[in-house]
Amino acid sequence: MAKGKSSRSRANAETMAAKQRDISVSEFFAKNRHLLGFDNPRKALLTTVKEAVDNALDACEEAGILPDIEVKIEEVTPPPAVSKPGRYRVTITDNGPGIVRKQVENIFGRLLYGSKFHRLKMSRGQQGIGISAAGMYGLMTTGKPMVITTRPHKNKPAHHLELAMDTSKNKPEVTIDVETDDFPEGTGTRVAIEMEAKFFRGKGSVETYLEQTAISNPHCSITFIPPDKANENPDLAEADPDITADDQGIVRTQEFSDRIVYPRTVDELPPETEEIKPHPYGVELGTFLSKLKQTEEKQLTGFFKNEFCRVPPSVVASVTKEASTKSKSFSGSTWVKTIDSHDAEKIYKALQESKLRAPPTDCLSPIGVKTMLAGLLKGVKAEFYTASTRKPAVYRGNPFQIEAAIAYGGDLPGDQQARVIRYANRVPLLYQQSACSAFKSVVDTSWKNYGMQQPRGGAPVGPLVVMIHMASVWVPFTSESKEAIADYDEIRKEMTLALQECGRKLGQYIRRRQRMKRDAQKRDVFERYIGEIAKACNHLTGVDTKDFYDKLLEQAKARTEIADAQLDDEGNFVKDEHGRLAKDDDVIILDSKAVDDASPEGDSTISETKPVTKKKRVTKKASKKKRTTKKTTKSASGLFGG
Repeated sequence: MAKGKSSRSRANAETMAAKQRDISVSEFFAKNRHLLGFDNPRKALLTTVKEAVDNALDACEEAGILPDIEVKIEEVTPPPAVSKPGRYRVTITDNGPGIVRKQVENIFGRLLYGSKFHRLKMSRGQQGIGISAAGMYGLMTTGKPMVITTRPHKNKPAHHLELAMDTSKNKPEVTIDVETDDFPEGTGTRVAIEMEAKFFRGKGSVETYLEQTAISNPHCSITFIPPDKANENPDLAEADPDITADDQGIVRTQEFSDRIVYPRTVDELPPETEEIKPHPYGVELGTFLSKLKQTEEKQLTGFFKNEFCRVPPSVVASVTKEASTKSKSFSGSTWVKTIDSHDAEKIYKALQESKLRAPPTDCLSPIGVKTMLAGLLKGVKAEFYTASTRKPAVYRGNPFQIEAAIAYGGDLPGDQQARVIRYANRVPLLYQQSACSAFKSVVDTSWKNYGMQQPRGGAPVGPLVVMIHMASVWVPFTSESKEAIADYDEIRKEMTLALQECGRKLGQYIRRRQRMKRDAQKRDVFERYIGEIAKACNHLTGVDTKDFYDKLLEQAKARTEIADAQLDDEGNFVKDEHGRLAKDDDVIILDSKAVDDASPEGDSTISETKPVTKKKRVTKKASKKKRTTKKTTKSASGLFGG
């Protein structure tokens, strides 16, 4: 008997079309929250604090206010097991300008809503996703709405709202909306989010993020109250000791019984940035064609003036002349609507080949050499600091600027790989280090040329901290979670050059320290034997022993005078004839012991001489040195008569 045919129903175009519908952006990110940095409870806590602190810093700087930020993490429900998450309440309070009432629910209750996406101006936030995504994560894991308290006018009550997000529509749902006086004096905003998370210390933690944020933003004062301190003494007014400097006059991070304070060390805000137009270099042909279609300008001169930067009328004239042919000519007065795609491509190629000025720098706010050094002094205990800021460059039509700084010696461990601190628009990047262009540039730099050890394909080994900062109107992150910088050739090149500038100063410092150490050892040898030499000469020639000893000691000091190099009260070398390092404003040297005392492994992290590739030359020099030592020993033996 034949088997019956399957009665499976097959879909057709109409039934498939009936199932298709729009997907809300919040619904998409709710299912793919790992794209925003909420892929595990440990990382979710850090991402929440990061997004809130970044927004607070942007708001304060734009309003011209020195930021005072408080980060408080309270344990609501302890973790049931070590491997399980607990429930925490994260509260971030700032002294910024506050938020007007009608914008509160849009800012905190909608994804992809903000003021920074469409402008070419340096800022920490870019996409309008972060803080609203944190509230969405808290709602999904605990069912608790986000609590926002903001006061835009210091003489009026604050607005208190509790809102949730409707992920199917990407719209906020306000449950409580009242006015309150329960807010610190002045303007500002307080955000509280309850979520499932894991609190931990060490690498990749909230504490590490705040420490690195304080380094790149020394104009900011940050107070951190971790769970163990929040439960003991939640009222900071009960204990407010003064922040004091250490023995070297440096104000560093200080921990009290009820909080950790990252003090303000610079009383000036970063330079205010200005919005700019795209730079023609790196703008792709498709973007150029889109701008031609969307522009409201009538003629080419106005089009180039208002759609791009650094394209003056003289450049427009040369570009149109280069793009003109016998059949069709162009000029600044050519009507935009008469240009077809073929003509636009010729104009685009001529524009790319023309010589244009670098993009304006007022759209960028680099940290600056002095500010980077002040931040490193506050957060890193070392003996040598130097920094470098590169000139602005362009990638894909977006201006960017690279800065680098290094700290060496001091209390840093000498038997580990160098610590690399990465920043993008003053924001620390704590994850995906190996995928970041900043870390790759550190690996590509030849640190052996500067007296450091470096394994093949790895970071240098020694008491070293490397800091790299990229400032740009649009940082090319590898994902929406903003954890690593994409590897563009232009960016990697500028990072490498900035590191090389710092490396040259580090190499000069290490060589000087090595020379001071060697000359000090030579002087010890001289002082050990000149007494016996003076006695022997007195016995042979009758010369005065004390007078001859003093002259020999004077010669020994003259031959090893670099060992007596002094440091001034600011930690810089006193001007001498042994180098130009003391004259540099981008170098700070703190008084300390020799380099080998800063490293537990002694000289194992420092290369005494430049690497030599010819082994025969090394062997030959070693043999000559050995023969010279034998002759010296023999003549000394004959002098003292055995």
